[in-house]
Amino acid sequence: MDKSDATLERMRSFVRVAERGSLSAVARELGVGQSTVTRHLRELEDAVGVPLLSRTTRRVTLTDEGRRYYANAIQILRLVEQAADEARGTRGAPAGTIRISCTAAFGVLHVSRLIYAFQDRYPDIGIDLSLTDERVDLVREGVDIALRLGPLTDSSMKLRPLGHSRRLMVAAPAYLAARGTPSVPQDLSGHEGIRMSNIAGSDIIALQAADGEHHAVPFGGNFRVDHGLAAREALVAGRGIAPAHRWLVDDLLAAGRLEAILPNYSLPPVPLSMLIIPDRADIARVRLLVDFLAEQIGGIPGIERPRPGR
Repeated sequence: MDKSDATLERMRSFVRVAERGSLSAVARELGVGQSTVTRHLRELEDAVGVPLLSRTTRRVTLTDEGRRYYANAIQILRLVEQAADEARGTRGAPAGTIRISCTAAFGVLHVSRLIYAFQDRYPDIGIDLSLTDERVDLVREGVDIALRLGPLTDSSMKLRPLGHSRRLMVAAPAYLAARGTPSVPQDLSGHEGIRMSNIAGSDIIALQAADGEHHAVPFGGNFRVDHGLAAREALVAGRGIAPAHRWLVDDLLAAGRLEAILPNYSLPPVPLSMLIIPDRADIARVRLLVDFLAEQIGGIPGIERPRPGR
């Protein structure tokens, strides 16, 4: 097989298999049969003349030659995509697909609406939105941009701080009528709490008084959940008290279906950040969405933009 048969299609299949470690997962992602991905890999290895992948019954891994080829293939594919972007730019119509990962409840309630507005502005750009609270491997999952709440440790990604998400203690009026309204943090220990099972330390509520005094109060309850929308429903159903992001409950507070409690005490805000895959950051359509989200997210209830110079 001639070296010219190392086609972009085969190269893309190889790159995704190298990142995901699974032929079946890549086949599902690309919408083709696993036999097609297998054929792409075999033909690519025939074209370059060396084995690029080591296959076992459980996993596919890169050979030494494969690791070197992967690094070069990433650069080639990026240049090809940038060239296509520049060509499309001459007619002023950005196109292609962007893959986004977003914290689930935040994505359902707010980010999806921003994406609708973005696509109204750029109708030729497709969006693949993945909603999860898990800290997934963005490269492995083929993600371009991720929106994440909480502290981040992945230094290999480009980080764009979007601000902080303010939180407050809330409960349904019916619950408070039946159980009483806490007036100081220590009162929480006698109440039913709705806790997030996927957040470390949710059994302690940290509050700060207006005078700066800090309070750490044990927080228990019979209902734990790992999804923000389920916590929202539990609050409305009067199952207890919970710390909630303002963007999660703002409409319910306005409608009187929830009430804020302990108004003289504040919860620590949570960082909101955008992660961008470095190899995708210079693609025109990705830059457009990054700038659009950074501009629009500050209008979501409870999101405080970063201070200038920070």
